[in-house]
Amino acid sequence: MAETPDTEEIDWRETLSDEQYRVLREQGTERPYSGDHVDRDEDGTYSCAGCGAELFSGETKFDAHCGWPSFWDAADADAVERRPDHSQGMERTEVVCAECGGHLGHVFQDGPEPTGERFCINSVALDFEPDEE
Repeated sequence: MAETPDTEEIDWRETLSDEQYRVLREQGTERPYSGDHVDRDEDGTYSCAGCGAELFSGETKFDAHCGWPSFWDAADADAVERRPDHSQGMERTEVVCAECGGHLGHVFQDGPEPTGERFCINSVALDFEPDEE
């Protein structure tokens, strides 16, 4: 796992693009099918665009036809935190980076086996590093 910076020392406005800030720090959502990682199908590692923490593997990514990158599991059980989200008149489970608290997206219980979960994640919240061949 990549070493992550001390997130209390980060000036998020200086570090992130406007769209990354809106999503990661203000719990925004990018438009469906607008992100760089929606159609990506190569193996590699998806990390937090804010702090660099490893979050998801390309091996668990699948096409959920929802407009956002979807994964059936996190890279590690401790990589993400789940929080109740009662915004917009809905009952959902928000997913945030366990390292920096950045908003990533939501997790739903309609994914494929073996977990039955669908982590629906904003592309702009992720950086991608392809596996070396």
